[in-house]
Amino acid sequence: MKINYNSEGLVAAIIQDVDTKTVLMLGYMNAEALVCTLETKKVTFYSRSKQRLWTKGETSGHTLNLVSIDNDCDNDALLVKVKPQGPTCHKGTDTCWEESNKQNFGFLSDLETIITQRRENVSDEKSYVASLFSKGINKIAQKVGEEAVEVVIEAKDTNDELFLNESADLLFHYLILLQAKGFRLNDIVDVLKSRH
Repeated sequence: MKINYNSEGLVAAIIQDVDTKTVLMLGYMNAEALVCTLETKKVTFYSRSKQRLWTKGETSGHTLNLVSIDNDCDNDALLVKVKPQGPTCHKGTDTCWEESNKQNFGFLSDLETIITQRRENVSDEKSYVASLFSKGINKIAQKVGEEAVEVVIEAKDTNDELFLNESADLLFHYLILLQAKGFRLNDIVDVLKSRH
């Protein structure tokens, strides 16, 4: 791996959780820290304040287990993918930006949050989601079944727009069913990962 170290012999190392894709921290490595990281599979930095090598977790036990290291296009920054053991920041937070390190599915995670808010406010008569929750698990499961049948019907046709709309309806109602059963997308992902 070709690395363009800076004038101090260091390269920026961006640390990212391999599963959640969350950026956990930024550190610096010199050539010796990189070799140590590759050999031990524990992320090791060059500490500018301590003026020595420093393996993350050497005092806290919260190590960063190496998965991979990639160089950027200019060879002057590393993307280090890890499996963190505990919080990453020395202040006890998951990241050095005080964000939680949890799986995020973009808009689907936003939609899960909206469904949760509607579920918690079942008295909202204008909310379709709240009305489904108030009718109970049988009605929610029935809606998932109906939407699944509609997806199958549209899959056999040639109208892509209808197929995509029915697929969106199925996914939406499935997210509602998951929450009605006390689960989230993360739980399904965990099952799929265990099968992989």
